[in-house]
Amino acid sequence: MTAERDDLLTALAIRRNFLRYTVRDLTDEQAAMRPTRSELCLGGLIKHCMSVEEDWLRFAAGGADAMSDDDEEAWANEFRMNEGETLNGLLDQYTRVADRTTELVNTLDLDTSHELPRKPWFEQGARWTVRRVLLHVLCETAQHAGHADILRESIDGAKTMG
Repeated sequence: MTAERDDLLTALAIRRNFLRYTVRDLTDEQAAMRPTRSELCLGGLIKHCMSVEEDWLRFAAGGADAMSDDDEEAWANEFRMNEGETLNGLLDQYTRVADRTTELVNTLDLDTSHELPRKPWFEQGARWTVRRVLLHVLCETAQHAGHADILRESIDGAKTMG
């Protein structure tokens, strides 16, 4: 493994751990709560981070055609816990996604690039390398770990840091 690859995977693992730590000792009911005006809940943030990571790593390996093409309802569903979903179940799934990411990244050339999906929010014809995909997933995870910290503090005053 290269130092760069190791640094990227380590940085991503740290952000995932912040998110995991934020939901420590919560019940499923607390993880599904929406304690702010936002639609966000902690379990939903884990689902979303997991989905983003899974989808972008499919892109890293196989390009835009390998990504899911979810509709608006499926995307919105990523942000909530559904009946029958548990926090522990989501965390177990997140671990499996993280393990697959590590395995995949260790087989890919970080300079391999693919054209981005044809979506209005992407520059048409732009390409992302595997490296850029990892940086995107890392940034998404960090951003949502921050959101999670706010939600957790709203639920019971617990903080991830500080």
